[in-house]
Amino acid sequence: MKIPHDTHVAVADGQRFVLFRNDGDEDILNLVDADSPTVSDSNRSGANPEPQDLDERGHAAGVAEFLNQQVLTHAIERLLIVADPQTLGVMRDHYHGELQKRLVGELPKTLTNVDTQQIEQAIAAA
Repeated sequence: MKIPHDTHVAVADGQRFVLFRNDGDEDILNLVDADSPTVSDSNRSGANPEPQDLDERGHAAGVAEFLNQQVLTHAIERLLIVADPQTLGVMRDHYHGELQKRLVGELPKTLTNVDTQQIEQAIAAA
């Protein structure tokens, strides 16, 4: 997958969240400015989930809410979301319409515990 210069890349799972920016171009990905913003985990909606699932759902919803806010304030113009399938599903339920317009893609993979180079390789291979 090729992503344009200055596209933000959100890498998340039910417990971790890292936000990068592509300082490279569509041909050579260079993820920089790694940040782990604090997100609210209070939105724990779901049908009869286990307690651990509540925490993970709350975190995923919090990541989506954070990204919605960043998009609405124009801090993020283009966005790629990389998350495990379960987290991605919860996040989708919380996407604002404007976030959906700015998505350049989604990658359903668990990459929160790998280094930046491996994340770049997974994106390039997608």
